[in-house]
Amino acid sequence: MLKYNVRGENIEVTDALRSYVEKRLNKLEKYFDLNQDVIAHVNLKVYRDHSAKVEVTIPLPYLVLRAEETTDDMYRSIDFVSEKLERQIKKYKTRVNRKSRERGLEDFFVEAPEEEEKKPSEFDIVRNKQVDLKPMDPEEAILQMDMLEHDFFVFQDAETNGTSIVYRRNDGRYGLIETNE
Repeated sequence: MLKYNVRGENIEVTDALRSYVEKRLNKLEKYFDLNQDVIAHVNLKVYRDHSAKVEVTIPLPYLVLRAEETTDDMYRSIDFVSEKLERQIKKYKTRVNRKSRERGLEDFFVEAPEEEEKKPSEFDIVRNKQVDLKPMDPEEAILQMDMLEHDFFVFQDAETNGTSIVYRRNDGRYGLIETNE
């Protein structure tokens, strides 16, 4: 069963708003066969330009579902986030259930009544690439990534000798992932 932790930033979370969030996210329960309560963390934000951002994180055993959306209407943002989460579940359901079975567990996601079965070939790897990691700093890696017009770039950090990844975030800025080797 889903429980909700609904927080508001620059907005009062009214009973109507909380009820709408719960109504929209309760539609996701049909995909779960949960033996325990799961808490959906919902963060509602309103900015100075009156745009409304909704972030939802649902930590599950073996998986974390997360989506966010910003529009000019809080209720529309809630709708879009709910739809995004449902698409994520539909997209990854087959793969997650296969991993669960390999570990000797029951299927994690259950079949929704009106849902069609997706083809397992949806996750076939269609290209395999090997790269030589060159020592460089993150700034140089970002330049390489931009020159290649990619959204991420794998490199060997010249300072730590570890494998790192730079990536372009949705807001246009950059992120860095460092590995612990």
